[in-house]
This record gives sequence, structure tokens and C-alpha cells, in this order.
Amino acid sequence: MKRRFISVVSLVLFGMIVGFLGSLALGMPGAIAQPALAHEDQSKAGLLVNLTTDDTWSANMALDLATKAREQGMAPVIIFLNVRGVYLADRERLPATEGNSKMNIHEKFQAFIAAGGQVIACPSCSREAGLKQEDYIDGVVIGEPGGILRFLRDPNVQVISYLERHKR
Repeated sequence: MKRRFISVVSLVLFGMIVGFLGSLALGMPGAIAQPALAHEDQSKAGLLVNLTTDDTWSANMALDLATKAREQGMAPVIIFLNVRGVYLADRERLPATEGNSKMNIHEKFQAFIAAGGQVIACPSCSREAGLKQEDYIDGVVIGEPGGILRFLRDPNVQVISYLERHKR
């Protein structure tokens, strides 16, 4: 048993040394070559975009990323509006156009939803902002308290956040 353990350790160390030397030969000093990992089933990959700001630049980036993810087959793709982000989907708020886009924020939300994306507004943030379900543009839903947690627990769902931009 002891002899087998030593031979396994020797093989592992030998592999690390060979990998290190190989990485040096490829011009990657200090890197250790890693075996290729099998990719997970991409059809199960999902994305949750956490949007906490009503900054239109950040919102456009979030909407563009989420829409591209849906177009590339990721599912589910959810935009979670919270904190000041809930104001972006207020039907009474003047929707801004940012950058080179010909669509305003509300139109971008509609295109994302039409592509199969989900937009969930934080229930407590909606209440704090004085917004009810009927105040949101079509397709945006107020979530259940804690309802977003099921997506956060899902190992196939990646999370990216767009936060309030600090003014300089």
C-alpha cells in the first residue's frame, strides 16, 4: 500500500514537472499545463443579470448582454431589477435612448422579453419605489419575496451585476 502511494505521488509530481516545462516551452512562464476539462452541457447554461441602477448606460449594457445570451440559446436568462433598477421598467417614466441604439430602454426590454427572456422586479424595491404591477411595462413581473433565490442556487445559472455608477 505504501509503495503504491509513493508511485502515485511520483507520477503526479512527474506530470506537474512535465506540464511546467511544457508551459515554459510554449512561452507561458510559471504556468502549469492543465488537462482540458469537459465542457458542461451548454443547453443548461443560464444567466441572471442583476441590475441595481437606473443609469441608462449600465442598463443598455445589461440588456444587450442578456438579449445576446438568449439569442445564443442560454436559458433561463433573467434580468432582476432591484434597488433603483426598478425605475427602468416604469411605464410612466420617459424611456431613454443611450449610445448608438435606435431603441429606447422600454423597447429593449420588450425585445428581450420577446426573445424569451424574463424580467423580474424586486417586490420590496417595487414597494419602496411606489410601483405596482400595473405600473410596469408589459412582460415585467414583480417577483415573489425570495423567489430569485432558486436561480441563485442553480449551479447552471451564472450571475453578472450592473451596479450604480459612481459619479466622479
